[in-house]
Amino acid sequence: MSVNPRDQSRRVDGKRLDFERINRAALSVLPLLLARWAPGGRRQGREYVVRNPKRLDRRPGSFRVNLANGLWADFATGDAGGDVISLAAYLHDLS
Repeated sequence: MSVNPRDQSRRVDGKRLDFERINRAALSVLPLLLARWAPGGRRQGREYVVRNPKRLDRRPGSFRVNLANGLWADFATGDAGGDVISLAAYLHDLS
């Protein structure tokens, strides 16, 4: 499988995945996804602030997800991504 960076698509079983469309759909339900993937967080302005479920995070604050555009970061570790798909991959150990 190869990613075409120009159109953000990938072929799987001969079918093209449209990552932009998937990300748009995921953004529309991002609060529900975050409640499942990283429970216990709170909304702070446009961001969801929660303990990072991937590490022993003592308190919320360094792990944040922008609810408007899907950008996310763990400011304590430097891990970050630009969309909901990269967040799902990070949280679920997917490539």
